[in-house]
Amino acid sequence: MNDQDMVETVEGQKHKMIVFFVAFTAALAGLLFGLDVGVIAGALPFIEKKYSISTFTSEGIVSSLLVGAVFGTIISGVMSRKFGRKNAILVSAIIFALGSLFSSISTSPGILIGVRFFLGIAVGIASFTAPLYLSEMAPPSIRGALISMYQLMITIGIVLAFLSDTVLSYGGHWRMMLGILMVPSMIMFLGVSFLLKSPRWLVLSDRKDEALQVLYRLRNTRKEVMDEIRDIEKSIEIKQSGFSLFMQNKNFRKAIFLGITLQAIQQFTGINVVMYYAPKIFKIAGFTTTAEEMWGTVMVGIINVLATFIAIGLVDKLGRKPILFTGFVVMGVSMATIGTMFKIGINTHHAIQFVAIGALLMFIVGFAMSAGPIIWVICSEIYPLNGRDLGITISTATNWLCNAIIGATFLTLLSDFGYGNTFFLYGGLNIIFIFILIYFVPETKGVSLETIEANLMSGKPINKIGI
Repeated sequence: MNDQDMVETVEGQKHKMIVFFVAFTAALAGLLFGLDVGVIAGALPFIEKKYSISTFTSEGIVSSLLVGAVFGTIISGVMSRKFGRKNAILVSAIIFALGSLFSSISTSPGILIGVRFFLGIAVGIASFTAPLYLSEMAPPSIRGALISMYQLMITIGIVLAFLSDTVLSYGGHWRMMLGILMVPSMIMFLGVSFLLKSPRWLVLSDRKDEALQVLYRLRNTRKEVMDEIRDIEKSIEIKQSGFSLFMQNKNFRKAIFLGITLQAIQQFTGINVVMYYAPKIFKIAGFTTTAEEMWGTVMVGIINVLATFIAIGLVDKLGRKPILFTGFVVMGVSMATIGTMFKIGINTHHAIQFVAIGALLMFIVGFAMSAGPIIWVICSEIYPLNGRDLGITISTATNWLCNAIIGATFLTLLSDFGYGNTFFLYGGLNIIFIFILIYFVPETKGVSLETIEANLMSGKPINKIGI
């Protein structure tokens, strides 16, 4: 190896380290997202016991954060466009910290519902901005893996929340469960303060020189930098806002409708039925003590983390669609198996209980390796630059709206529709989603955002825009 090759190798490693530092730090938003999703599963049984609340109020405590996330997502598009992706993430960190503090000192279920709505605004901002930021910072060759890192951090946040809840459950310290999230909130704020700004946002803001400086720190060669800056400039030549583009261009509307469909699919797989109500599900399945229920919930979280590595390792090798197909099959069969066990009689034999729990854990594997990370990846890729903020706003808001619907109805559904039928319902939905995947979802593996945009805007069928 000559001196020039050695210099290029060292520089390449340096750029790679910077890219992964940026990705990891931005993905901390996912960690907080996961912590807030996971913490309520452990705290809710103690809140129910302390205040003797109804099923409706329990659903309100869970879903208020999700409704707040819808609102946060809607405003984050404007925030992200006007103030930048980095600054929007910083705002979410501040709200995370304040919301965690006020949750821990709430004096009634009503106040807690209001505070969790406020906290949900941060979740909405983070869930919109972090994948968008990551998609704009990552090289195409590893974009899927880096955006999947965001989902990995969500799963790590969930399992850390489950572990924290389990430890604190022995003393019934539900206020500490909610308040301890202030610590990672401040860590994220400090970390994000050092991040680079998105080059695409800088170009949109007429700050090309700064965008070039950022790209020189993120890419290996001058040619890569100049090619990317040229592609970005080309993609914003048509000066249109997302809303006017939506009204005027049917191709953009196709991408919007695909994003809405994908995010609705992600939620109606039934994943957050498990995440929000895991202790209750374990109780229904015959795990009678609080310790058994909480450690069962921790097991769910750990499997969720480990299975996400499948997506990270394979999404840029096998592609998006094959992994999604496998995941939907696993989830559909798993939910149907759980429903069957309830129909047979979950408490009639220990073997039936263990089959049901095994199927539940397989469902987690199916989701974490597929729909969890990969739908976020696709939704960060399919929108043209001038409509990206609007597109991700609408699709992410859809995610949280569907999430809120599920969080607010699951206990009622169990009561009115029956345990077995409820899980059969979610199993059937996962099978339907396979056909939507086959006929409408594009494969975007290894394709630049600018190429995807050009294919979309040229009128290619929506399932062909990655070709």
